[in-house]
Amino acid sequence: MQIRRDYSQPFFSTRRRRRNTGRLLFFYGLFMGAFLVFVFTQFSRLQLMALDVVGMAPTPTPFASTWAQQGYDLYLQGKLVEAAQAFEKAVEQQPDNINYLYEYGRILIEMDRPSSSTRPISDADLASQIGDHAIEVAPNDVRSFALKAKALIWQGDSESAIPIALRGFELDPGYAPLLAVLARGYTNIGRYQQGLDYGQRAVEADPMNTDAHRSYALALILVGERDAAIRELEDAININPNLTGPYFELAIQYVASNLYEEAVATYERVLTLEPRNAKALLRLCETYSRIGQDEQAQGYCDDALTIDPDYSDAYRALGMVNYRRRNYEGAIENFQSCERTTPSSETTDIECFYLRGLAHYYLGECDEAWTVLTDALRRIEELPIKEPVLSSTQEGLRLVTVSCAAYSTQALPTAIPPTAIPPTPLGFGA
Repeated sequence: MQIRRDYSQPFFSTRRRRRNTGRLLFFYGLFMGAFLVFVFTQFSRLQLMALDVVGMAPTPTPFASTWAQQGYDLYLQGKLVEAAQAFEKAVEQQPDNINYLYEYGRILIEMDRPSSSTRPISDADLASQIGDHAIEVAPNDVRSFALKAKALIWQGDSESAIPIALRGFELDPGYAPLLAVLARGYTNIGRYQQGLDYGQRAVEADPMNTDAHRSYALALILVGERDAAIRELEDAININPNLTGPYFELAIQYVASNLYEEAVATYERVLTLEPRNAKALLRLCETYSRIGQDEQAQGYCDDALTIDPDYSDAYRALGMVNYRRRNYEGAIENFQSCERTTPSSETTDIECFYLRGLAHYYLGECDEAWTVLTDALRRIEELPIKEPVLSSTQEGLRLVTVSCAAYSTQALPTAIPPTAIPPTPLGFGA
């Protein structure tokens, strides 16, 4: 059989070719549509991938949990400012998370920085606001009440703190940080036995809680058990040796016990942790001044002011060093700087006034002495505890009337009845 081929026709069927081409175009269009939809919905991710290939991708924002973990690690390292910043970012992402609110607030209280030109609100005030929010979003969590009560204590309002702490106590009577708050609150209002009881219970509830040991130590000091208090503070330091707060409290107790070498070593330990800690330098200045080593004291005060030129307490301490060395001109300048740099939200240290008045007296500047001492006397009227500065100021005014002819007939201001001085711990709440 012979097959005849008509070479004028295509080898393949035209009809089949058209059908295959149409199908191909259909699937191609479907693919391109799906691809465009994918690109549109995943544009941001694809853009980041492309930027990452060329090394221009932005750093991804960490999750709140990442910030919180970083903050806690920094806290254990004693880096409180950085820890607070990390928890602040965690709270910004999850503002109603009680875990982050509590940690952020308690770190603020530990730093306890006053308000300033760069911080319009003090750390304690901010922590108090966070405590209010914590109670609002987590009213059944004991930490909310522990935070708010502790912030109130650092604001100087222990009487208001105790009822709030007791509300938390009803939720969890074994929570060590809350027991520590109650210990400090009752101690601050003079109910020392309850302060001791809650402090001991706090330590027993959690022997590894630094606040428990520190609050118990405060109560022990006020009942005369300073050696036991020192042991509690040493325990607090051993629990977290990178936290500077207990070092300051312990060193003050060493000074009160005339253990000056131990105090100096403790402050120097703070400087190994934070070489630019102006407060530690100030405390070294005060310690060396206390034992009569004024030249070393002045060096440490100068170092503190180099770090913080607006440190009013350092100006006061330096003024007292110059006053004892009879450098009255230098003392007056230091005390004036103390008055100038005191934050507007705080009361200027009265020593900066009455000692400046006495320095003017010893320089024979009678008018300045009378004016400043009279101003100091007016300010003393507003103080809850008036002695011993009241007697010193009155004596300064008397000396002016005796030694300055222009004031020999000047009547002395009416004496202010002295106020009983309660036993005050050294180094706590400052």
